[in-house]
Amino acid sequence: MESGVTFFSNPGISGGPLGNHYRLKQFHFHWGAANAWGSEHVVDGHAYPAELHLVHWNPVKYENYKEATVGENGLAVIGVFLKLGARHETLQRLVDLLPNVKHKDTQVAVGPFDPSSLLPACQDYWTYPGSLTTPPLAESVTWIIQKMPIEVAPSQLAAFRTLLFSGRGEEEEAMVNNYRPLQPLLDRKVRASFQATRVGMRS
Repeated sequence: MESGVTFFSNPGISGGPLGNHYRLKQFHFHWGAANAWGSEHVVDGHAYPAELHLVHWNPVKYENYKEATVGENGLAVIGVFLKLGARHETLQRLVDLLPNVKHKDTQVAVGPFDPSSLLPACQDYWTYPGSLTTPPLAESVTWIIQKMPIEVAPSQLAAFRTLLFSGRGEEEEAMVNNYRPLQPLLDRKVRASFQATRVGMRS
């Protein structure tokens, strides 16, 4: 079993499978066009409609984020599943801003925001060494996948599906299914921070 992870200290994470403090760089979401899929990991064959990734980099080993993305033990990414249920009040702060960034290459100021408020109360997790799910797909990531999902309202998830891959004046293309399909686990070992008889997570 893995030991616990300390979240967002300075702001970042340490402990668990990590050899030192990792600094938070950014967070983003992946989601599907329908509620039956969208997450980049599955548990016992079950996919979630969306998955949050909090991306951290190793400032002890690398001088900058770009170097860390392609380096050994360069990144640590926390994955959080989203499931349909009650409205998530903190997430709503982001959802309210989505109409302002509907089109490609648009930006909006968020103001002070604590990403740790998007984490589930239970900190049990699976961890394994893997890769980025977007180019350059480098094998530089220590994945930390939270066992418990967070609940979001159907209307909150629907708001993400109103975003567009296209810019203003271009033919509209809905931003959906922005997740990498499942990949073979190969010889990677998945470990858990909790007692598990078997691990059913796949990436």
